[in-house]
Amino acid sequence: MSYETPQSGSADCFLSVGRGQKRVLGLAQRRVQQTQIHIIVDYERIKAVGPDRAAAEWLLRCGAKVRFRGFDRWQHDYNGLPTGPLGRYQIEAIDATESCIMYRGFDYLDGLEHVEEIKLNKCIYIEDACLERLSQTENLQASVRKMSVISCGNVTDKGIIAFHHLRNLEYLFLSDLPGIKDKDKTTDRLQTALPKLTIELDLP
Repeated sequence: MSYETPQSGSADCFLSVGRGQKRVLGLAQRRVQQTQIHIIVDYERIKAVGPDRAAAEWLLRCGAKVRFRGFDRWQHDYNGLPTGPLGRYQIEAIDATESCIMYRGFDYLDGLEHVEEIKLNKCIYIEDACLERLSQTENLQASVRKMSVISCGNVTDKGIIAFHHLRNLEYLFLSDLPGIKDKDKTTDRLQTALPKLTIELDLP
C-alpha cells in the first residue's frame, strides 16, 4: 500500500498565544500569522497511512523536523516527504525547534514505536501538560532515550519530573528554562527514579 501527501494547505496546527513567551515567538509566531490553521487530529489519516507517516505530516506542518529510522538526513520539507509502502518509514528522532506543536496534536504520537530522541527548543506552546502527556505515552515510555528541553518558558519542575515515566531515558539536557525553580530537587527525583540517566544542565 502506498499513499499520497495531502496538500500543505490542509495543515492542522492551531495555535493560541502562550504566556510570557515574546522573546521566543520567532518563526512559530510567523507561521501562525501566515497559516492560521486549526488542529484536528485526523484519525482516519492515521489508519490509512500509519502512525509514523501521519505524525510526520503533522510535525512538518508545524515546523518540526523528523529523522527516519535507518536514515541520516533530517526531513524538514513537508512536500518532500518520502512515499512508499505502509510502515516503510519509521520516525526515530524529532526536532521541534521553533515549531508550533502543542498538546492538542499529541495524539499523533501515540502510535510511534521507534522514537529514540526528542528535542524541544523554543517551543512556545509546550507546557507541563505536554511533557506529562508525552511521558504517559506507552510507546514513548519504552523507546525514548534522549531528551532536550531548551528555552520553553512555560515548562516548570512539574513537567520535567514527569520524565521519570520514560523508563529507558539515558540522557536529558535542560537549558534556559526560567520556570525551573528547584533544579536540585527536580534532578534528584529523576536520578532516583532513573539511576542510569545522565542529566546535563545549563540553568541558573
